[in-house]
Amino acid sequence: MNHLAHIFLSGDDEYIKIGNFIGDYIKGKKYKKYDPQIQTGIIMHRNIDAFTDKNPVPKRVKHLFSPYFHKYAGIIIDLFYDHFLAINWDKFSDQPLQDFVQDFYAMLERNNDLLPHQIQSFLPKMIEQNRLYSYKNIQGLEQALKIMSRRTSLPDHTSKAIKTLSENYLTINNNFLEFFPTIIDFIKSKYAVDIQRKII
Repeated sequence: MNHLAHIFLSGDDEYIKIGNFIGDYIKGKKYKKYDPQIQTGIIMHRNIDAFTDKNPVPKRVKHLFSPYFHKYAGIIIDLFYDHFLAINWDKFSDQPLQDFVQDFYAMLERNNDLLPHQIQSFLPKMIEQNRLYSYKNIQGLEQALKIMSRRTSLPDHTSKAIKTLSENYLTINNNFLEFFPTIIDFIKSKYAVDIQRKII
């Protein structure tokens, strides 16, 4: 799961959303310095990642990207799952996606002092480019992949990733729609969060 899915799965609590969003940037036991609800969000982030990594459904499409992304193929699936969440947003939420992400940006700005410095540094550009909403478009995915390849050890095989996505679009979409309700149920059973899930 990438940013959009992590935020959606956090429910309505602002601090849980913040914790889930910053989860990748808080290593080991450093989460303990945060407010208890932010701690909950960080641990939730880790549980979401663990559930996704172990689940057999994402593995059925992960192999499509393994030849050139190798151990990073799961990261590609996470990003593309955000695309399919955005595409299928109305199946899962009554709030328009644009409103959802704008509310989230405003919440981050209100709580900027709680964010790790690395997030503070890229947040203005993220908001300016409306990056969370941009996952809905192929161009947004391309931009996200290029940014990730510059800032991380992810190989820059953007064109191959997008080509594979295009060639297997319906398969990956259906794979996402099979998987996402299961992770919603997992989080709702493990945490007292109110996820506005529709029945699909």
